Amino acid sequence: MKRFSVFTVVTMAFAFGVAYAQQPINIKFSHVVAENTPKGKGALKFKELAEKATGGKVKVEVYPNSQLYKDQEEMEALQIGAVQMLAPSVSKFGPLGAKEFEVFDLPYLFDSEVELHKITQGPVGQSLLKKLESKGILGLAFWDNGFKGMSANRPLKTPADFKGLKMRIQSSKVLEQQMRDLGAIPQVMAFSEVYQALQTGVVNGTENPPSNLYTQKMYEVQKNVTVSDHGVIEYAVIVNKKFWEGLPADIRTALEGAMKDATKYANDIAKQENIDALELVRKSGKTEIYVLTADEKRAWKKALMGVHREQGGRIGKETLDAIYKATGFDPNKL
Repeated sequence: MKRFSVFTVVTMAFAFGVAYAQQPINIKFSHVVAENTPKGKGALKFKELAEKATGGKVKVEVYPNSQLYKDQEEMEALQIGAVQMLAPSVSKFGPLGAKEFEVFDLPYLFDSEVELHKITQGPVGQSLLKKLESKGILGLAFWDNGFKGMSANRPLKTPADFKGLKMRIQSSKVLEQQMRDLGAIPQVMAFSEVYQALQTGVVNGTENPPSNLYTQKMYEVQKNVTVSDHGVIEYAVIVNKKFWEGLPADIRTALEGAMKDATKYANDIAKQENIDALELVRKSGKTEIYVLTADEKRAWKKALMGVHREQGGRIGKETLDAIYKATGFDPNKL
């Protein structure tokens, strides 16, 4: 057996320790949409900024399009540490017991990005993110994905046009009632399964911002899209709490700065990305796009205000009242 001197052993141990210390910290960032959506681009921007800010001490691996997990599975993966970072729709927090986040699913709650940002970038948004900590999750930021439209294989101009349609939704009691109040049948389904379900008629329609409609090619299997701006899809960028708090302080500070800049980037591009995507859908010639008139939108609002009244108790009166106050929204005045 070959013997090593004490000096050699110490030298080898030191070299191994240096090599080990130089191994980058890996962050797996998983999400369910395409790379060329606002969230997809935001995730790649965070990767770029984080790796630069930490001098390569952190490596961010971005996994788009449900490459690792379907949207129902990704939250559990984060909680057990299989991935370190997600950016799910805030609707996903309702099943975790944080029902207050379903406030973002309420129809016609926000009339503009300015009103939305009063909440997501203000004290109400911060108080909502803190509610995740008891679930082993830290909320870092809110990312926009834009205002939603409705799609189907028939024109959707009035609430009566929804009667009998099977409409795909995310898992949300608020969205379930929204569709029922329109006369449709809500169908909860993973985002990655929607295209095929639309193609085969398992569901008849869905709601999405234009960027999702375009990048997932849903417009190829939907003859009609209505620009209704009836709701938003808002994401929360979240991390495994134990992982994040275990990072060296300087690394965590650098990552927080990268997240702040990536958030501004993602939110700045979201509106234009949706405008561009809608135009690409229009140019495809496969889908007829219809914009609600003021009177038609008023009729949709009247049909959907019961969702506010009936779901307010579940969501939480304190949260709902704080948002009404910040935005000036009054569901009793249309």
